[in-house]
Amino acid sequence: MYLLNNEDQKMFVDQLRKMVADKVAPRAAEIDEKGEFPWDLKEIFQEMGLLGLSVPEEYSGTNQGHIFTCLAVEEIAVACVSSSLIVQGQSLGWEPILIGGTEEQKAKYGPIVSNGDVIISYGLTEPGAGSDSGAMGSRAVKKGDKYIINGNKCFITNGPVANIITLFAMTDPSQGVKGISAFAVPTNAPGFSVAKVEHKMGIKGSPTGELLFEDVEVPEENLIGQPGKGFIYAMKTLDTSRPVIGAQACGVARGALELAIKYAKERVQFGRPIGNFQGISWMLADMAAEVEAARTLVYQAAQLIDDNNQNKSYLSAASKLVASNVAMKVTTDALQIAGGYGYMKEYPFERMMRDAKITQIYEGTNQIMKLVISRELLK
Repeated sequence: MYLLNNEDQKMFVDQLRKMVADKVAPRAAEIDEKGEFPWDLKEIFQEMGLLGLSVPEEYSGTNQGHIFTCLAVEEIAVACVSSSLIVQGQSLGWEPILIGGTEEQKAKYGPIVSNGDVIISYGLTEPGAGSDSGAMGSRAVKKGDKYIINGNKCFITNGPVANIITLFAMTDPSQGVKGISAFAVPTNAPGFSVAKVEHKMGIKGSPTGELLFEDVEVPEENLIGQPGKGFIYAMKTLDTSRPVIGAQACGVARGALELAIKYAKERVQFGRPIGNFQGISWMLADMAAEVEAARTLVYQAAQLIDDNNQNKSYLSAASKLVASNVAMKVTTDALQIAGGYGYMKEYPFERMMRDAKITQIYEGTNQIMKLVISRELLK
C-alpha cells in the first residue's frame, strides 16, 4: 500500500473511501448496465473539489500536487472505472492549458474547469492518426483574427458531454508535428457536432465519441500558447496523465483483489473455504504483490511530476505500462477465483476485467510505452 506522506493525504483518502462506499459503489453496476454518464456522481465530485485537483489555487483550483489526482482516480476506480474518468478526463483536458496557455487563458478557464461549470475533454486522436500524430488531418486556418477549424476526432473520452474541447489541429501541415497547434474550442460553436457515440467493451458510463468540426470559427485568443507548439503540449500532457491511468489501473486491480479475497473466504468447497487451498492462496499472494509493486511505481512517477524531475517521461510511461498489465492480470485472476460466478454479470468481476483492458490502450498503447521507455534509456 502506498504510504501516505502526511495528514492531508490521509484525510483526503479517508473522505474519498467513505464517499466511494456510500455513493459510487452502489451505482457502479447500474452505470455499466445503462451506459449513461453519471451526472449525480459528477455533482458529488464537483462539491468535493475533485474536478479542480489539477488546477492551481491561483486559478481557483484545489491542486496540492499530482499525487492527489492519482489518489482520487485510484479510489474511485476501486468501485467504478467509468466514474473515475470524470476526474481523470477533467485533468487531461485542462493540462494543455496549464502547460502552454497564457496567464489570461489560465485565469479564464481555470475557475470554470475547477468548479465543474464545464466539462473539458482532450481532442488529439483521429481515425488516421492514433499513435502517429504527424498524420493528423484536422486543419486550423487563420483568417484575420479567427481560426477556421475542419476535421474530426475519435475515441474522445467524455467528448459527447463536453463543453470545451482542447483540440489539436494542423496550422502548418508542411512542418509535420511541428505544425500542430492547440485550441480551446467550445462545443456550442456552430459547425461542431457529435458524429457518433461509441458502444464499448468497458467503461460504458464514460461516453466516448467521434467529434466533427465543420468550419468551426474560434477567435485567435482561443489558440493555446504559441502556434506550432501543440505537439509539445500534447506530449507533456501525456507525461502527466499516464501515472493517473496507472492509478486507475491500480484502483480496479485493488477492487478486484479485495472482492476475490472476500469470495475466497466465503466460498466453501470440499468442506473448507477455497482460500485455504494453496492454489488459491498463492494466486491471491501474487495478485497482492503485483498490485503493491504497481502502486509504488505509479506514485513514484507522480512524485517526479510534482518535482519536475528530468526522468518523469521515462517513469510515467513505465508506471502506466506496469500498472495496466497488472490490472489486466489481477482482474482476470480474480474472475478465475470466482469461477462460473465470476463470469456472470451479477458479480462485478467481469465488469472489472472489461474495464481494466482500456488501461493498456488509452493515453498511448503499451507498445508505445515501450517505445518511450526504450528511447529514454538509449538517450
